[in-house]
Amino acid sequence: MKKPNLPFLPFFCFLAFLLSLSAPVSGQMLDRSDTRAQTTFSPGRQEHWKILGTVRPRPVSELTVGQNWALGCETLDRDYIFWETYRDYVAPLGIRKIRLQAGWAKTEKKPGEYDFAWLDAVIDDALAQGLEIWLETDYGNPIYPGGGDWDLGAGFPVSEEGLAAWDRWIEQLALRYRGKVRDWAMWNEPDISGKHTAGKKKTPEEIAQFNIRTAEIIRRIIPDARIGALSLATNSPDFTKKCLDVFQREGKMELFTWLIYHGYAHNPDTSYGRVRALQELVNTYPHRLILWQGENGCPSEMAHKFALSNHPWSELTQAKWDARRMLGDLGNDVVSSIFTICDFDHKGREINRKGLLKINDKTSLAKVKLAYYTVQNIASLFDLTLIRQKDYPCVFTELEPEKAALAPEDTKKAGGIPSVTWFAFRDEERGEDLLVYWDGRRIPSESNAARKVQFSLPGTHLKEPVLVDVVSGRIWAIPQKNMTRTGGTLTICDLPVYDAPLILTEKARVHR
Repeated sequence: MKKPNLPFLPFFCFLAFLLSLSAPVSGQMLDRSDTRAQTTFSPGRQEHWKILGTVRPRPVSELTVGQNWALGCETLDRDYIFWETYRDYVAPLGIRKIRLQAGWAKTEKKPGEYDFAWLDAVIDDALAQGLEIWLETDYGNPIYPGGGDWDLGAGFPVSEEGLAAWDRWIEQLALRYRGKVRDWAMWNEPDISGKHTAGKKKTPEEIAQFNIRTAEIIRRIIPDARIGALSLATNSPDFTKKCLDVFQREGKMELFTWLIYHGYAHNPDTSYGRVRALQELVNTYPHRLILWQGENGCPSEMAHKFALSNHPWSELTQAKWDARRMLGDLGNDVVSSIFTICDFDHKGREINRKGLLKINDKTSLAKVKLAYYTVQNIASLFDLTLIRQKDYPCVFTELEPEKAALAPEDTKKAGGIPSVTWFAFRDEERGEDLLVYWDGRRIPSESNAARKVQFSLPGTHLKEPVLVDVVSGRIWAIPQKNMTRTGGTLTICDLPVYDAPLILTEKARVHR
C-alpha cells in the first residue's frame, strides 16, 4: 500500500476541522461556525471596525443561573407538529423553560379513559434534556355534551357533565405530573371567539371563575405549584382589570403567581404603553402578580391568517422583531416567551410560519431560520446575573437630526417612542455593564442601514467596550479614534443605531 504524503496531513486535518464546524450533529442542521448568521449590517468601514468574533451559544446543559425566557413548543396536543420533528433543536437554543399544551381531547378519547402516553414521552424527554415544563391546561373535549371543543377559539365546558369531566381531567393531570411540573398556565386565549363559541366572547367574570376552578384543583394536589392566570390574547388593561377584580372579590388572587398576556403588534415596541399600564394595574392589588408575556412571535414570510398577517415579513425582519420583543420585555421587567420553536401546520388554516425552524411538513424540517440564531444569541448573553439599571446615566445624541426624524405618518405610529430605545444592565459580581439599544419607531425593515449617534457615559463603566449585533452575533472592536475619555466621561462618536438591537458591553464578557 502506498504511504500517504505526510506533509499534506496537517492541511487535511485543518480541512476536516473546518467542515466539522457546520456538520450536522445527531441529524441536526445547526451551523456552529462563526458565520452561521450573516446580514448586511456593518457598523462602519472594515479597516476601522475589526471583527473580534461571534457570540458563543450556550446550550441548556451549560446554564447555571435563571433566565427571563420561555420557549413555545405548542400544538403537539392537536398534532399540528410533532415533538420528534424538532426535539434536537430545543436544548441547543439555550432556553430552559418550554411551553406545552396538555390536550384534554387527545388524552381522553373515551369517557373516563386517560391515555397520557403522548404527553409522558414529551415531558420525560424534555426533563432528561435538562428542560423545565410550563404546562397549559386546554382545550375542551367534544366527547362530552357541553364539554367545549379542542382547538383555538374553543369555548369552555358549560354543561354540568362537561365541567365535572374537566375537573376530573385536571385532577388526573396534576396527579400525573406532580413532581415533574411545577409551572402551569390557564386555558389559552379565552377572550377570543371562534366557531365553537358562536362568535360570542367569554366575559371577564366567566374567564376568572374558570381560572379559579382550575387553579384550585392544581393547588390542592400540588401545593407549591406556580400558576399563570388568564393567558389572555389581549394586553388590554381595562379587560384585565375586570378579571383581576373577580379574583380579588373572591379572595383567590393568591392562587396565582403570574399574570399572562399576549398582545401582538406589527411594531413590537408599540406594545409597551399597555404593558406599563398593566404593571401599574397589578401594583394596585395587595398580592402582586408578575407579568409574563406568554406568546409572541413573528412570521418569516407573508401570512394570511393568524396574528401579524398581511405584511411582507422575511427571515430578517422576523429575527429583528423577535429580538426587539425579547429585549423590550426584559427592559420592562416582563417574563418573555418566544412563539414558537417550529412552524406548524394548523389544519384547515395554513402553516403558521412564526417558528424559529422552517418545516417542509409536520415530520420534516426545511432549514434553521436566522431568528433561531438571533434568539440563541440573546439566550447566551442575557440571564438573571444581569440586573436592570433604571437610572443609568448614559446619553444618546443625534449627529444628523434630519435623518433621525420620522415621516408624519410614522410619527403617529411611533406613539412617542424615542429615536433610541435603550436598557442598561449590570453584573454586580463581575462588575460588568451591558447596554442594549435600537431604533424602535418603525416596523422592522429589510434595510440594515444605520445612522450615527454620539454616546456619552460618565463614570468608570465600560472600561473596554465592544459592539455586538444581536441578530448576527458579530462582535466588533470599537475604533480607538471613536472613543475619548474626558473628565471621567466616556464618549463614543459615530456609533451606529438601526432597527435591530445592538449591545455595548465589556470585551471580556463576550469575547474569550
